[in-house]
Amino acid sequence: MKTFEYNILSFPMTRKTSLSDMQASLNEKGADGWEVVSISSSEFANIGHTVFLKRETTPAEATA
Repeated sequence: MKTFEYNILSFPMTRKTSLSDMQASLNEKGADGWEVVSISSSEFANIGHTVFLKRETTPAEATA
């Protein structure tokens, strides 16, 4: 049976470069095997985005 681990990242949208920072961070996570599952955005008060990621664990990680 496949098992997964999860990660949650927050990206405040307070600067012009925030989207490029978000892209760079997600590309780094992707290189480590993480996959975006969902993104929650809040435009109220320019708060930003919360990104939910997952990646498959190996059998040794799943029993640890």
